[in-house]
Amino acid sequence: MQNPIPLLVERDPWLTPVTSYVIDRINRFYSRLNGIEQNFNSIADFSDRYKYLGINFDESQNGWYYREWAPEAYGLFLAGDFNDWNNRSHPLKKDDDGVWEIFLDYDIYKDRFVHGSKIKVWIEAKNGFLPRIPGYITRVIQDDDTKNYSGQLWFNKFEWDSPAEQHKISKPLYIYECHIGMAQEKEGIGTYKEFANNNLPWIKELGYNAIQVMAIQEHPYYGSFGYHVSNFFAPSSRFGTPEELKYLVNKAHNMGISVIMDIVHSHTVKNVNEGLNQFDGSETQYFHSGDRGIHPQWDSLLFDYGKTEVMRFLLSNIKYWIEEFRFDGFRFDGVGSMMYFHHGNIQINGPLDYFINGAEWDAITYLQLANYLVKQINPNAVTIAEDVTGMPGLTFPIEDGGIGFDYRLGMGIPDFWIKLLKETRDEDWSVHEIWKVLNDRIPGVNTIAYAESHDQALVGDKTLAFWLMDKYMYFHMGVEDDNIVIDRGIALHKMLRFLTLTLGGQAYLNFMGNEFGHPEWIDFPREGNNWSYFYARRQWSLKDNTDLKYHYLSDFDKAMISLSKEKGIQDYEFADQLNLDETNKTIIFSKNSLIFVFNFHPSKSIFDYSFNVSFPGTYRIVLCSDSKKFGGQGRIDELMEYPTFYNEELNKNTLRIYLTQRTAIVLERKM
Repeated sequence: MQNPIPLLVERDPWLTPVTSYVIDRINRFYSRLNGIEQNFNSIADFSDRYKYLGINFDESQNGWYYREWAPEAYGLFLAGDFNDWNNRSHPLKKDDDGVWEIFLDYDIYKDRFVHGSKIKVWIEAKNGFLPRIPGYITRVIQDDDTKNYSGQLWFNKFEWDSPAEQHKISKPLYIYECHIGMAQEKEGIGTYKEFANNNLPWIKELGYNAIQVMAIQEHPYYGSFGYHVSNFFAPSSRFGTPEELKYLVNKAHNMGISVIMDIVHSHTVKNVNEGLNQFDGSETQYFHSGDRGIHPQWDSLLFDYGKTEVMRFLLSNIKYWIEEFRFDGFRFDGVGSMMYFHHGNIQINGPLDYFINGAEWDAITYLQLANYLVKQINPNAVTIAEDVTGMPGLTFPIEDGGIGFDYRLGMGIPDFWIKLLKETRDEDWSVHEIWKVLNDRIPGVNTIAYAESHDQALVGDKTLAFWLMDKYMYFHMGVEDDNIVIDRGIALHKMLRFLTLTLGGQAYLNFMGNEFGHPEWIDFPREGNNWSYFYARRQWSLKDNTDLKYHYLSDFDKAMISLSKEKGIQDYEFADQLNLDETNKTIIFSKNSLIFVFNFHPSKSIFDYSFNVSFPGTYRIVLCSDSKKFGGQGRIDELMEYPTFYNEELNKNTLRIYLTQRTAIVLERKM
């Protein structure tokens, strides 16, 4: 007899009061999946909608079909360069499912319906007769003069170096979060090709094995960081062509770097001219009506995830990016907002708040189907959820009551570091609180730890480096310049990030430039800064200048990742706590044969600091943040070896070391 209690509840008895709702979550998924399989053969076939809708060449008919789903529209007309923008000469015909269609014979249109030409669809509906961009268009460009957007025909092919299945995702993940447009030092928009040629070698050198790429889907407002998407199947043309994006992915794969796409299915722009809003004249074609269809904080529209055609649109979007561009997975934006009617903006007080009070079941079922589809297409692909609400089962198998993500983002960690730096004096830091925050996760929930991401780098907030050193970074980063603010900042920058990597999860993430303490915030061109790109770029020359101290931070970043990979630090879910010393602000723990010692005290350095260890033997230092090569004071002899001493009274083995203030050291037992 099948166990009626889902494994998720067995593993977490706290969920016992909502057992029936966990079962309902499983049943809803299978009910929807079974319906898809019965009506469309498979979820993979169901998600081939982009091969039918939009513009596709039919070899059997020797011509192009353009199809658009617009059930409430009165009429659709295709226009563009090919017909001198005549918005009445090429009407589409509607079928019983609300899909409109027109066929263009190759022999007739081969010299007019050509690669690179512009198109739009004029839609006659209750909101007027308006030019729109096709919903499944794969290329959108902006006119330099009018600033209006148009669809663009794109028929180029790209030759990949190797089969898609040849690239294997390396784990544990060390993720370099990046934004293509602001990845160059020039005051302007960077390109896919520049990123591939200029940035990928640096990422490889640092030791990161994955990039998480933001702002890929076309978005009309550059300053939205790519989170107000208008055209879901179109890679942003402001960074280059689709082939140049594929060049980037191809080159990353050749370097052993996986490419994860930051995908936005949580909402979309309200724009009528560029996006899907009122596409067929109604408010409810893709979205919910009324307040349910509007995100009050993001000023955007919310999808109706329960509608079959909307689900086909979004799932097809997932399949498109994997199959056409070979992305190795997705970081799903705004998952915490998707799963609740209140968008995660209330206090969660118990299990009922996850499963009853505001749960958006259609969105949750969609996320399950999305994760299921990703694994159907590429079993090695990874999915990451941006969720701060702590939804139970987020990374648990669907069949056992979960939602099916591979990882969750440890969003509480950067928030904690910023709050600590803003509100608490160094001498008042609690090492017990630090330990608790960095270990505050349920066993078995794969977590991506990060000390800071793009969120902390935006105008209105500050990076760790800026919180630590602020204006002093502008005047005192010379290697010959002694400054106590800079010394503190460099020491703590290394320690906070290293402690996050070693304790915070099973994977690690860094936003580009933060590894060397990039000194300035991100501010995209806008009226308030005279449309300047000065802050929408990365000043790589700072880390390359050996007369400045920035390179010390990136040198340490490289060393800590190398150590983590070599010693398998991320392979151990939790560390063994050895000592939490509030008086001396010291945290000591072990993972495998390594011992990690973090002394956060602002002034106390102690000779012969003694602490218990699990295994007797002789230990040596394998990493020290106080090393002069990392911008430290060089107070510790890193060639010394440390034998354990047996304490008969405590029946424990102890180590004695020189414990310098604001220092992290790693000791390894000699085998």
